[in-house]
Amino acid sequence: MEWRKEPQRLPKDAPNILIVLLDDVGFGIAETFGGEVRTPTLSKLADQGIRYTSFHTTSICSPTRAALLTGRNHHRVGNGTIAERASDFDGYTGIVPKTSATIAEVLGHYGYKTAAFGKWHNTPANQTTAMGPFDRWPTGHGFQYFYGFMAGETSQYEPRLYENTTPVEPPHHTKYHLTEDMVEKGLTWLKQHQAYSPDKPFFMYWAPGAVHGPHHIFPEWADKYKGKFSDGWDNYRNRVFDRQKKLGILPEGTKLTPRDSTMQSWDSIPNEQREFQSRLMEIYAGFVEHTDAQVGRLIAGMEDLGVRDNTIVFYIWGDNGSSAEGQRGSISELLAQNNIPNTIEQQLTALQNLGGLSALGTAQTDNMYHAGWAWAGSTPFRSTKLVAAHFGGTRNPMVVSWPKGIRPDKTLRNQFHHVNDIAPTLYEVLGIPAPKKVDGFDQDPIDGVSFAYTFADGKAQGRKQTQYFENNGSRGIYHDGWYACAFGPFLPWDTPGSAPRLKTWDAEKDVWELYDLNKDFSQADDLASQFPEKLSELKKLFLKVAKENKALPIGGGLWTRFHPEDVVSSPYRKWNFDANVSRLPEFAAPPFGKRTIRTTMEIEIGENESGVLYALGGSSGGVSLYMDQGKLHYEYNMLLIERTEASTKEKLGPGKHKLDIQETISQPGAPAEVQIQVDGKPAISAKVPRTVPGAFTASETLDVGKDLGAPVSIRYAEKAPYAFGGKILSMVVELP
Repeated sequence: MEWRKEPQRLPKDAPNILIVLLDDVGFGIAETFGGEVRTPTLSKLADQGIRYTSFHTTSICSPTRAALLTGRNHHRVGNGTIAERASDFDGYTGIVPKTSATIAEVLGHYGYKTAAFGKWHNTPANQTTAMGPFDRWPTGHGFQYFYGFMAGETSQYEPRLYENTTPVEPPHHTKYHLTEDMVEKGLTWLKQHQAYSPDKPFFMYWAPGAVHGPHHIFPEWADKYKGKFSDGWDNYRNRVFDRQKKLGILPEGTKLTPRDSTMQSWDSIPNEQREFQSRLMEIYAGFVEHTDAQVGRLIAGMEDLGVRDNTIVFYIWGDNGSSAEGQRGSISELLAQNNIPNTIEQQLTALQNLGGLSALGTAQTDNMYHAGWAWAGSTPFRSTKLVAAHFGGTRNPMVVSWPKGIRPDKTLRNQFHHVNDIAPTLYEVLGIPAPKKVDGFDQDPIDGVSFAYTFADGKAQGRKQTQYFENNGSRGIYHDGWYACAFGPFLPWDTPGSAPRLKTWDAEKDVWELYDLNKDFSQADDLASQFPEKLSELKKLFLKVAKENKALPIGGGLWTRFHPEDVVSSPYRKWNFDANVSRLPEFAAPPFGKRTIRTTMEIEIGENESGVLYALGGSSGGVSLYMDQGKLHYEYNMLLIERTEASTKEKLGPGKHKLDIQETISQPGAPAEVQIQVDGKPAISAKVPRTVPGAFTASETLDVGKDLGAPVSIRYAEKAPYAFGGKILSMVVELP
């Protein structure tokens, strides 16, 4: 019998593809592009390939990833904001439609083997449970293998990991780090690929959680930068700007843009806080260098396997600009996401209780640097991550290297391009037409424009005519060398200060800016008053394109900041749990500690019983009910800076007991009244001064009978997961 031959739909020597996408790192960080953080791998690939200095992202995580993977604009594919802030506006649902197939889905049909490692962040936040549905997971979007996390961030030491759709726990040892783990898993997959399907090309999407907060890195990496940032972010920015000019990264005549008036100067930081602020940047720099080193290990592994020469590598230096979400420097970064006012003094007091500065960068904190460092890391541009109007939020360096297909060239590619251009570029390289139908679904048009024409000619005329930007009401549009934009109501570096701006915001009254990018690389000279007709033309074009791409209403991503009660959550109001429940993501779990809620439990215990009854959240914030030597304990960890603890005066004796836990919260963020009865009698009464309105964490979970991941309470941290020694006979949770 002569078996029918598999159709050959690809060029005979189709390249392997590696896309590396870092997280929350700006234009002015890497030494390769003039920054002060060592990036030998980025530099090596730049020397072996070509560099891009006018490449753009969407200014925020999920939208950039959706645009990258589909080749469409982010609103068109339902990702106008991050998954956790999704709403029911068409462009903001958080659902990538099957009418916009990913690169992995398309290439899989052509015979590619596909795998994704690291951060995903493109599945609806309440669809990440063990019950799925799984069609919106990486494996449902064309990746034949996935190893990573589903949320926007996770601990680097205790990550909430999945292999394909199965929750897995990381090794528990002091030298574990997620980014290193990703390299090992990636190389293992490549070796399996070589063994099982060596005739097939591969597509690997490698997107670490680094260097998104929390900034977790071993002290030996941070210590490499000891004292290097002690003169502050203003001086760092000046030094980097000078270096960028000397290296030729910036076009001649580029100006350094000023610090926003609402952002602190280094000189305004009290002397007693400067060691804290500079250490946060040392940790970030060490985290960045460590991440680049892991990319180097991945590349070296490919070289050892003999696949590097015919692998095209896209090393994208950030899914947006550097992040200002650390506000004024933080040990608990979700304070900003929850819009909870706090002071540095409060943070330093809480840090002291955890061991002082040495606790920064460890699993004990979710530290993130001062927004001033993020602004400096976006040199020479205005603003930071979350600002779509300015390039500090959207312009990210990129290196492309393909030894077999691209001749190394030091000419900087400054053609205006966008992350949605990656997909059509790959399709052109492979000779694949953009598909009209995939798996029975008629396909949306590709929005991106191939930049394959720049591979051989660094000075070629740019081919992308128009690109819009929008995030949180911050918006802009590029067209034929001009750029018009409006900052919007949200200040990423001052979330509490944004509250009054949001209340009075009217998009129709926003002030627009205008820049001639042919002469103004950094958006330094606003020409709105000189060319009002050009500005009017671009504003009209923006509205037209925004409507076509489902970006209306402008600021749709802000909805849950106005209406925290509408945040993505479970549709249920009653749950029946037992000790088999674990790894239930917070956005799909009952809202312990955030809404009025009643829990009744029947347990059976032994003498001096210990262990966790249930815990939601992690070390950076959460709620835990646990036993220790026979006593019942309740703890509310309000994002590290406030802890409320209460316990029974007497031990619970051996045998069966009924617990009734009532948390009463009048509105999101209000104080909580906690009343716990044991066997019908009052046993614990506590008042929580402030509650978390939105989320304790991005990726931690609800666990019954244990506390997996980062432990909520420092009381049992060294004994985690502190499994309950008795029996949980029943657990019923109800909302009023």
